[in-house]
Amino acid sequence: MAIQIAPSILSADFANLERDIARVSTADLLHVDVMDAHFVPNLTLGLPIVERIVQVSPIPVDAHLMIENPDYWAPRYAEAGAASVTFHYEAAKNPVAIARDLRALGVRASVALKPGTDASVILDDLKEFDMVLVMTVEPGFGGQAFMPDMLPKIEAVRAAADAAVASGELTVAPWIQVDGGIATATAPSVAAAGADVLVAGSAVYGEPFPADAIAALRSIAQGAVSGAHHH
Repeated sequence: MAIQIAPSILSADFANLERDIARVSTADLLHVDVMDAHFVPNLTLGLPIVERIVQVSPIPVDAHLMIENPDYWAPRYAEAGAASVTFHYEAAKNPVAIARDLRALGVRASVALKPGTDASVILDDLKEFDMVLVMTVEPGFGGQAFMPDMLPKIEAVRAAADAAVASGELTVAPWIQVDGGIATATAPSVAAAGADVLVAGSAVYGEPFPADAIAALRSIAQGAVSGAHHH
């Protein structure tokens, strides 16, 4: 699959959100971090703001719920218009039930794993998910350093997804997303490991021309996979 870039508005100017969303219109997805000050030690934004972001965004909204009780909340974000809703495995009572609720609402169901969570917990249920997010920092704050020890986890999810497609168990592999410390320096290694959706905050919004930063990330990541075995 072609590499997709999902700029994180965590690094945008919250007083000028519509302007900053328009500035990344060349990206594939708009990554919106929802934090509740319980699951993570930070508080960002919630349902009414996401609903409004969806209305003004020129690209599909990718909602990343770093919140408790996603069993209740995840479907609300689907109803608010997010195209993809990611909940954390660690916060979920029943991850498969949440994913099925999301799919029933017509959105992409995605599960996220914190750095300390092993990939094995979701590999038996890959067919239930449209995307797996491998966090490459501890969730909660933007601007953190990338954790290279997460590369084997990306590789494990990619290998399981490719095997499931090869065996016919899956018709299409789930997208594999990475979030945390993604920049032109780290994009090649995550792409080579098998990630195909790259979240970038400061690496996009910290640059004078976000569209150029998006193009550079896409091109450098795509270059790293062209030599790899998967598609």
